[in-house]
Formats: sequence, C-alpha cells, structure tokens
Amino acid sequence: MAETALERVRRAYTRIAEADRPEIWIDLRPQGEVEAEAAAVDVRVAGGEHLPLAGRLLAVKGNIDVAGLPTTAGCPSYAYRPDADAPAVARLRGAGAIVLGTTNLDQFATGLVGTRSPYGAVRAATDPDRISGGSSSGSAVAVALGLADLALGTDTAGSGRVPAAFNGIVGLKPTRGLIPAEGVVPACRSLDCVSVFARTLPEAQQALALMTAPSALPASRPARRPGPWRLAVPATAGLGTLAPGWAEAFETTAGRLATAGAEIHPIDPAPFLEAAALLYQGAFVAERYTAVGAFVDKGGPDLDPTVASVITAARELPAHRLFADLERLAALRERALSLLGDRDALLLPVTPRHPTLAQVAADPIGVNSDLGRFTNFVNLFDMCALAVPAGQVDGLPYGVMLVGRAHADDDLAAIARLLQPAVRLAVVGAHLSGQPLNHELTTRGARLVATTTTAARYRLHALATDPPKPGLVRELEDGDPENGAAIECEVWELPAEGLGDLLTALPRPMTLGQVELADGTNVPGFLCAPEGLRGAADITAHGGWRAYVRSLAVHG
Repeated sequence: MAETALERVRRAYTRIAEADRPEIWIDLRPQGEVEAEAAAVDVRVAGGEHLPLAGRLLAVKGNIDVAGLPTTAGCPSYAYRPDADAPAVARLRGAGAIVLGTTNLDQFATGLVGTRSPYGAVRAATDPDRISGGSSSGSAVAVALGLADLALGTDTAGSGRVPAAFNGIVGLKPTRGLIPAEGVVPACRSLDCVSVFARTLPEAQQALALMTAPSALPASRPARRPGPWRLAVPATAGLGTLAPGWAEAFETTAGRLATAGAEIHPIDPAPFLEAAALLYQGAFVAERYTAVGAFVDKGGPDLDPTVASVITAARELPAHRLFADLERLAALRERALSLLGDRDALLLPVTPRHPTLAQVAADPIGVNSDLGRFTNFVNLFDMCALAVPAGQVDGLPYGVMLVGRAHADDDLAAIARLLQPAVRLAVVGAHLSGQPLNHELTTRGARLVATTTTAARYRLHALATDPPKPGLVRELEDGDPENGAAIECEVWELPAEGLGDLLTALPRPMTLGQVELADGTNVPGFLCAPEGLRGAADITAHGGWRAYVRSLAVHG
C-alpha cells in the first residue's frame, strides 16, 4: 500500500526535527494543521479523485504568497499576510501538494549567496562551512535534505539555479511567463521567474506542467531539424577562472553528452558573459529600486546592509544609462543568438566556484558578482535554463546548466536526461503498466524496457493488506515446477536518483532484492519480506498479478 499523505507529513516533521536546520524556514506551519490538510487529501484520493501530487510536500520561498502565512521577502518589517495563494502555489495545492511552510532567502531576492537574511545564513546541505547559494536558499536546502519533495523559488539572476548546483538537486528556470508571477514580491519585475527545485528531473517537469496554463504556451514552435541533439559548448579557457577541478569536471560532462550521442559544437561565450555583467554593473539594477526602493529608503534595523546598499545605489542611476544599456543588450543578444545558431542548447557550468561562508563575509559584493557569471544573462536574453547535478568535485556537488531559447524547456529536459545514470527495476504488481502505482515510476522518469516473466523459481501471494497487493518470494534454486513458477513481470529503466527516491517511501513488508528473469539475467526488483506472508493467499497459479485481479472481477 502506498504511503498516505498523512504518513508522509509525519515522516517529514520527524526529519525536520532531526535535521535541526532552523535557518531553512521563515514560517514552518504547525504540524497539526498540516496533518489535517494531509488527511483531507487522503479522503479525496480514497474517494477516487485524481491528484497527481497527492501527499507531495512543498516548500515555498518567502517572497511568494501562501494564504495564512506572512510574506516577508526575508524582511520581517516588510511582511504582509496575503488572503490567497499565489497562482503557482494554488495550482500545486490543487494537484494535492501540501505546503510545509515558507523558506529563507537573500532579502528581497537580492543575492546569489543565501547569507543576506535576518533569519540567518542558510548553510549548504552537505557542508555547513559553505554557502547554500541564493537567493532561493531555504527552498533548495529543504529539498536537498529530503524535508520537502518540491520547492518553489524565484530566479531573476540565477536564484533558482545556483542553490540547485551547490546542493546537488535539479533547478528549473522556465521560459518567462509559463508560471504566473502574480503573488510574488518583485525583484526585477520584467525579469522575474518562479522556479522549481526537485531531487529528480521528472518531478520538476511535472510541477512545471501543473503550474503552466495552456494559454501561456506558444501556438506553435519551429520544427526541430532531425538528428542528434546539438550542443554549443565553450572551451574552458573562455570561461574565466574556475575552482580547481571544475574545468576538468565541465569537460567530462561535455564528454558524457557526446558519448550519449549529442553533437558538440564549440562556441565563443563572450557575448553571453558580457550581457551577464550588465545585470548588476549596468542600469538594469534600477528595477530593484522600483520594486522595494521606497521601503528600503525608510531604513530599519532588519534590513540587510548589503542588500540595502545594492538597492539604494540604483536610485541614482540616470535614465540615459538605461537606454544605452538596452541598446548594448540588444546588440549582445543578436550576436549571442547568431553564434548559438541552430544548436539546441548551450552548456555551461552553473557557477565558477562554491565559496565558504567566510569568503562571502570577507567580500560580499565581489563573490556574489562572480557567482552570476554564467547565470545572469539568461533572463536578459529571454531564454530558459535547467541546472542539473553532474557529479562531485572534492566531495562537493557539481552542477551544469543547459540554456535554450524561449519555450525550449522540454528540449533541455530531454538533453539533461542523457546525463542521468539509469538503473533497471523489475515489478510484478501495482507498479505494472495500467496499475494504480505505475505513476510512481513514470513521474520519476521511468520507461518500460520489457514485458517478460521471472525465472520459474518464484511464488506470488496476495498480501492481507487493504487494498490487497502482491508479494513475490523466491522459492527454489532448481526451478521445480511443483513448487515455483514463472511470474509475469515488467522491467523498467529509471534514473538512479528516481529509484532512490522511490525506495524512501517503500513500505514494509516490501524490500528491494535481485529478481532472476526468464533469460537468466538478474535485475533489482520488489520482493516481499517473510513476515508479510502471514495470512496471504498463494496466487501463483494465476501466473501474475494482472491475471489475479481479472479473476476477482470475473468472480465478483
């Protein structure tokens, strides 16, 4: 039986207490209140309602409205209490997701470091001496530590990608306009995006799809030329100084994509990087003053001094500077997209390094500017981007970014899947195609590889659960048909992290073990622990779970 929403919530609050990372949260909802919401979701599911995110736990960046919680944008004196959820939150809740609370951020979403907050500096999930990345710091770490399944961030300059890379998770910055930005405290209103954090790519894609209104999609897109994916990849010499080992990691990632069948095309990254520098070194930062400058001008003890200095400095920018920078940006964009040509995506590191808390404290402006070297240009050029894990360097997560033209979001996801190690899984029951739990595979990016049978060494039982589910046990070594039989099964292939995520919710008495197939190969599969067989009916004679279910329907 799948874990209920109520069980997931209780497990989450246990993990939150064990993690002991209070700086992640601005407002964590009371457990009893969240349990009541989860119980209501369980009732809806039991009544036959289809909720694709039933029981999935959601964390929301503190500059996005959640009904019943104050929206602070990381500044307590700025807080207001919204009457309704932001549309992005409402759509996920409508699909069955349950909000745990609002998360910490660089104040007013101004920063890529995750330390500029009166609620405390958010530390990286794997190394407490290093920054988590910002501004969506709390959301990213909540997902990385397994406290939430999904989290919403915002991304103006890279805030949905930098913390994803630093914490080893997926950060999806969609095409602007796909997810409504209503109910979001603006940083730069013309550039802001709601972004998604998840541990797996399929989960991030599913959340994006649920938040996207059909009216936000283009009527049509130019047809892509047939053939392998074409990637623009700059030489590391053109990327500037990188942390030790990062150039090699980037080259390795490009090599993995080539091995997986992608075509690698060299590109000059100069116009992309020049545009990135414009975001804070040019006049575009003036839009941050438009958003919250009047509030910041009043002063206040809870204003972060670095954030305040960035916003107030923008007040003095002359109008002619903005028009000059708009002209320069247009020229850089034309040059950059011309260089990109017919390539499907641009591959870049997400950041040039992973700083420590001490390094940021010593040089808060310089370090922050450096972190946006590869991310700042994306919204300026009206592009979409996807940050995905690409291994580790010196024990720390390392991430890369795929950047594409507007509405190339699905293409980026398809390319990113080439980087994901895949594992195979044998299933014999409720995870089979068309069965109630098959979505637990498909939403994690699984694809059906084969329909076959086990070796003739297994017995199948209908466990005494409500509802019934099957238990597969290996019976014999010699395959004696008197005692063992071949059982119908499917073999699915899914990303390794997807299997890991699936196993965290696997209830007893189910276990993961090796299942021998009819051709003699062994793959991981779901088996039943011995204690689960008490009171179970032996249904081996049916040859499989689907045949058994059909027999129940026939006999009423």
